[in-house]
Amino acid sequence: MSPRVLGVVIMDPYSEMESIRESLRREGYIADDDILVTIFLALNLKKPILVEGPPGTGKTELAKKVASAFDLDFFRIQCYEGITFEQIVGEWNYQKQLLTLEKARITGVDEDVFQEDFFIKRPLLSAFINDKPSLILIDEIDKADEEVESFLLQALGEKQITVNDLGTFELENDLMVILTSNSQRNLLDETRDRCLYLYIDYPSPEKEIEIVKAQVPSAPQKLIKEVVEAIHEIRKLNVMKKPSIRATIDWVKTLLVLGMESLNKKTFEETIGVVFKNKHDKEKAMDLNLRK
Repeated sequence: MSPRVLGVVIMDPYSEMESIRESLRREGYIADDDILVTIFLALNLKKPILVEGPPGTGKTELAKKVASAFDLDFFRIQCYEGITFEQIVGEWNYQKQLLTLEKARITGVDEDVFQEDFFIKRPLLSAFINDKPSLILIDEIDKADEEVESFLLQALGEKQITVNDLGTFELENDLMVILTSNSQRNLLDETRDRCLYLYIDYPSPEKEIEIVKAQVPSAPQKLIKEVVEAIHEIRKLNVMKKPSIRATIDWVKTLLVLGMESLNKKTFEETIGVVFKNKHDKEKAMDLNLRK
């Protein structure tokens, strides 16, 4: 018997996961099996995905590529310390309200300044009322405080947002939700309970070679292999910020633009600034280069 999800018969979940793999590959994203299973379940169970892992491992990129692969309108909340309800949902355009009230005083014609035309919509509300299938990325939710996290959890769970003096907005589309966290603080148990969980670590050398090849198809295999091997050695060092996958890709692109066909000691020294943006980490990498 075919498995049932929310009353819908899924004829072949494994074929659907392979279709997801190919869709992401066309967007340049190489997905492991655990990523495919999680996306498949999120689409069929209508549950949010919580993605954790070190910075630079492609958590944000996954959300962007899923949106692109499935033709979903993309919205993003970039969380930070002190982010507020207004910056997530929206805020009144006070200047427009004041100008309208002043005009009403002069003309004697009253106008209600607590209407939708006077409200500036931010990502969460925009995603809720969008009339097309959408994806919202709540990026680095661990940087927001628990009050904001609780609000997001409530809004997503109830599928509605209430704005004082304006009313309640219902979810208007099949909204996919992806949250990312770098584990700067412990998230609420309720958040974890409601989400599918995915941990993305730095890829193996073999997978990173495949990722870079997908992003820079013109690069010679030998050059990609040399750069990836160097990146993996660097990640073993006691550096302040380990190189991201994006740094690997940028390093390969840099070497190509400079017409360099291999990563030897000289090219390493001349281009390591593409990978590291602080003196401490750059010196650590240079020490590694001297020992090679």
